[in-house]
This record gives sequence, C-alpha cells and structure tokens, in this order.
Amino acid sequence: MRELIRRYGQDLSDSDSDHLHMLVGDWQVLADIGSADLILWIPDDQGRYVAIAHTRPGSGFTIHLDDVVGLTASPTRSRMLKSAFAPDSQPTTPEVRWAGSYSVIANAVPVRHDSRVIAALTVEVNIQSLRVFEQQEQWFHKTANMLCEMISQGSFPAASLPAATTHGMPRLIDGAINLDAEGRVLDLTPNARSCLRRLGVREEVIGAVLAELITEVVQDQCQVDETLPVVVMGKAYWLAEVESPSGIVSLRSLPLEQSGERMGALLLCRDVTEVRRRERELMSKDATIREIHHRVKNNLQTVCALLRLQVRRSDSQEVKTALGEAERRVASIARVHEELSQTVSETVDFDEMISRLLRMSAAMAATDQEVDTEFVGSFGMIDAETASVLAVVISELVANAVEHGLANRDGKVVLEAKRERSELDVWVRDNGSGLEDKPLSGLGTHIVRTLVRANLKGSIDWSCPEEGGTKVHIHARIEEDVR
Repeated sequence: MRELIRRYGQDLSDSDSDHLHMLVGDWQVLADIGSADLILWIPDDQGRYVAIAHTRPGSGFTIHLDDVVGLTASPTRSRMLKSAFAPDSQPTTPEVRWAGSYSVIANAVPVRHDSRVIAALTVEVNIQSLRVFEQQEQWFHKTANMLCEMISQGSFPAASLPAATTHGMPRLIDGAINLDAEGRVLDLTPNARSCLRRLGVREEVIGAVLAELITEVVQDQCQVDETLPVVVMGKAYWLAEVESPSGIVSLRSLPLEQSGERMGALLLCRDVTEVRRRERELMSKDATIREIHHRVKNNLQTVCALLRLQVRRSDSQEVKTALGEAERRVASIARVHEELSQTVSETVDFDEMISRLLRMSAAMAATDQEVDTEFVGSFGMIDAETASVLAVVISELVANAVEHGLANRDGKVVLEAKRERSELDVWVRDNGSGLEDKPLSGLGTHIVRTLVRANLKGSIDWSCPEEGGTKVHIHARIEEDVR
C-alpha cells in the first residue's frame, strides 16, 4: 500500500498517508459489521482510480475472489468514485448491479482528512449475504452506516485509536454490544452475552447500564484497568480488560457519531480467559528459568570464592596453580549463567559477554606482566549449552596464551570470530614467544580438544605465524543464529 501511494498519490502528504494506513489498520470492523468487501481507491495522474487496499468480510460472502489491489476501477465504479471525490460529497446512494450469479449492492464513501477528500472507499455487499445478515442482527446495518458517515466526515479512524493488530484485540465475531449515549445496552450478539456470563453477569442486560453491571463483578478486585470506566461507557476510542474471579474479557470501545453528535458506541468484546492463563503460565516459567540461572550463577560464584580461599591457605605452588585454573573455568561458566538470568530466552548475545570474559581470563592468568586484549568480529546469538562450552574453551586458550605464550613479558591477546550461519571460526592470537616445540599435552589443552570435538563438532589447530607468537584456530558447527 505504501508503494502504491508513493507511485500514484503524488498529491497526498505524509499525514494523509498515515491516515489511510490507520483506516486500513482498523477497517475490518466495518467490513464485518456491514458484511461487505471494502476497497480503498486513490486517483492517478491520468484520471483513473487505483485500488490500494482491500479487505473481505469475516461475517458473510466475499465478492472478489481474486486480489484487486493495484487494479484500476471499471467505468461503472469510476462514475461512482468520481462522485465521492467531489468537494462536498457524502456517501453515495447504494447501487444494485449484477455480478455473474449474484447481485451486489455498492456505494462509495469519501475518505476525508483535514477537511479534504484524500481517497474513496467502496462498500460492496453480496445481497445473499445481506439477507442472512439482516435476519441475524438488524442493528448492524445502522451501525455500519454511522461508521461510513464518520469516515466521510474524517472522524474515523481517530488518532487515539489503538492499533487493531494489538495481541488479543476483539473482533465483531468475538462479540459486539450496542450502547446508547448513556451507556445502556440496546443490542448484543450471542457471543457478547456469553462473554458477560463468563464475567459473572447473570441479569438481563438489555436496557441496563453496562458500567453498573461491570462494577458489580469487579468491585472485589484489587486491580482494575484505569481505562475501564470510559470504555464501558463508550466515551473513548480505547480498550480495557475486565477480570473477575470467573474469567477475563477484553473490551474495545468505538464511539459512534451522527452529524457530529455522539449517539452511543459499538463495544467489541472477547473472552481471553484461556489466552491470559497461558500467558501467565509462560511468564511464570520464564521467571522460574531466570531464577534458576541466577541461583546457579550464585552457586558457581560461591565455588569460585571457596577455591580462592583454598588457594590462599595452600603452601604448594602446584596446588595453587591447579585451584586457580579450576576457579577460572568455573567463573567462565558462571558468566554464561549470569547472562541467561537476564533474558527470557535460552540464547546468549555472546558478543556482549565475550569482551568481559576475555579481560577476566587474561587478568586471572596474568601475574606481573601487562596484557592487552582485543575482540574482533562477531559470534551472534548462541544457545546456552554451546555458549557454556565456548566460554570455557576461549577462557582456557586465553589463559594459555598469557601463561605460556606471554610468560614473564608484556603482550597482547587478540580474539577474532567469524560466523556464516551454522559455521563458526574462532582465532586466538598472541604476540609471545610461540610454541618453540613445546608439547601440547597439558590438562587445559586436553579439555579444549575434548570440548571442541565432542560438543562443538569441530576441529582445533595450533600454529606459529610468520610475524611471531601463537595462533589457535577453531572451526565449529553450531545452531544457526535466529535473529
């Protein structure tokens, strides 16, 4: 639609375009209550009319089986649309035409914004659908006419109207209530009656003030939606939820006007009891998972503290070294759980975490020398299990680079990552003394090899680049980044 407006609607401002998008975002209620196909038209520079949006009714038979967006109007429609684009135009008189095996009633509604006609809306109803529709709810027709008049006057849609795509937004098929200007119930659909029953409203609602009925069922609730009073009275374009001990109902108010005077409101309602119950269950599960990660992180940090305490109490340098390495490995895993405790998903933004982990690993391994660290590239989002393994592997490689490659000298450790979907390459480089035919048989090396091959399904290689130092390359296969 935006592209069609850009192509054909040269006379439309950004404000006009936003108004048309708001209309299309909320015109399904008119299509459903009028049981009509709605098509939005704008003129092009050749005097033709181009369809830029189309919606079908959810409450009746559609007329257009094929997509009409981007097509130009037929001569018959063009005459009707030309009348709608006149400066002082009103909704045109409905016309009956034959469309193959059925008859169609159609009229054109001018779409005004800032007192200008910026588009036209054709409302096309299959007569067969109209007969069924009139037998079910006769007040629908009157409400549909009011909405068309409001569109032609520029008062619908309103700027304060919430987007119709909001999760759980009620539609006509979910339930509809017709209120007068004082908030009394004039008519309602069977689904709307069921929604009120779900809340605990047992009285006859026709002729009653809906706000009084709702107040009785929510008076014992400690929390009430602050927008509820204006919604149940039909005084504002807004939505609210009503919760009682027996159920939860979402309400959406559409005030109705005629000649600038408020005549009442169309109240759409939907029973969202099960939807909210499932959402709360998911929120509870998410909170539980985050709490588990938080407690695991705390427990691992406690282990680190105990290891540090044992290091201070030991007189053996070998024991101190072994306990220090164990502390570093536990701290790497704790860092992953700290990240997971702050998100609802089981994935980690490894790029944010690895910079801190890189500095921590170098600092814990260094003694008297000064070591700089640098991170280049990107890991992306990584699942929790893989993140834990990668954290241990990288921490081990950085510590080895500091302890062995940069032993007793200042230097720099560079971590580089490159990701292509599920393929991950990681390089850890230092500018130290190199391998110098040192055997790669320590516990840390054995841990790294095992984790890379078994958990990351990859390979690892050590080499000495020409510029000096040591370079470690890891190639791993991980889950694709879903961002």
